[in-house]
Amino acid sequence: MPFEALQNELDERAALGLLRQRRMLQSPQAPHIIVDGKSYLSFCSNDYLGLANHPQLIAALQQGAQQHGVGAGAAHLVSGHGAAHHRLEHELASFVGKPAALLFSTGYMANLGVVQALAGKGDTVFADKFNHASLNDAMRLSRAKVKRYRHNDMAQLAQLLEQVKVGRKLVITDAVFSMDGDLAPLPELLALCEQHDAWLLIDDAHGFGVLGAQGRGSLAHFGIASQRVICMATLGKAAGVFGAFVAAEQVVIDTLVNHARSYVYTTATPPALASALLESLQQIAHGDELRGHLQRLIVQLRSGLRGLPWSVMPSATAIQPLLVGGNQAALKLSEKLRERGIWVAAIRPPTVPQGTARLRITLSAAHHAADVARLIESLHELAR
Repeated sequence: MPFEALQNELDERAALGLLRQRRMLQSPQAPHIIVDGKSYLSFCSNDYLGLANHPQLIAALQQGAQQHGVGAGAAHLVSGHGAAHHRLEHELASFVGKPAALLFSTGYMANLGVVQALAGKGDTVFADKFNHASLNDAMRLSRAKVKRYRHNDMAQLAQLLEQVKVGRKLVITDAVFSMDGDLAPLPELLALCEQHDAWLLIDDAHGFGVLGAQGRGSLAHFGIASQRVICMATLGKAAGVFGAFVAAEQVVIDTLVNHARSYVYTTATPPALASALLESLQQIAHGDELRGHLQRLIVQLRSGLRGLPWSVMPSATAIQPLLVGGNQAALKLSEKLRERGIWVAAIRPPTVPQGTARLRITLSAAHHAADVARLIESLHELAR
């Protein structure tokens, strides 16, 4: 039976410390949660500003459902594009400083749609080796030639761009790398794209809402603007709700409306979510105090984790990876924390390179200094 082969593969993954399993959250997303019936202090969420259970977003969602109903009922291009969607796209474009924006159901679908619509046979995609899986899948599905450069290695990228003389060129990168927490050198990337007449697609999933003036994202953080930049950001992390958007020049957005298969052939997200996200944008724009608190927590954590046998990787963002090394060692450390009522996910290959299994500590503005102190104390106890 083919089931035997499947089970054997799962058993092999378990033996290597690579088996993935789900745990059931039984409370709203927050620093203190209930998982599988037990209470935990969580450092696993991408809810960077603590908006996922914010009362004003909940009220906006309820009002949106009353006004627009529950489901969109159809794809955007059929009859599913509502007034709330339309207003949200306009507000998102303005917020990140681009002429137009387009909503997608998820960041994964957005990346698939953009790359497939803008690059194909005869074109070339240039990608950072640490990019998110959605960007990797997107470039493979596009049928374009793929050239990957070492993580944040601008010299190698320059050489690769120089070698390609024909077709469209599309450079794709995370802005904040989701497993390392470090930033892409966006000004240098843009300079290379201008020099070699390439587009630059920036996945700002972990920068939007957190970085830059008023949380406007990585472009604002670096103070860069260019017509050749295409920005994708998700709306289920710092924004606290669900979905994603792409912001770019109007001609790019029009091209996506006509050619991005993951947009054309899927049902629109519930319009009530757009209502909640309009409120979320207001919270983000006025969230300097939240972002300031988050930065203080980052400094506290990095200072407190000095002297451990596991190294904190270089990161100035809410993603603070603690490098452990071996898969089983990372799983054991995560389990020991869980026994102490602290939930931190162990990240293993193939999500990260072999030999770099880690605890991915994520901080939220909803955490208190006492929460971070408890994590620090527990890790030092385990080290002893």
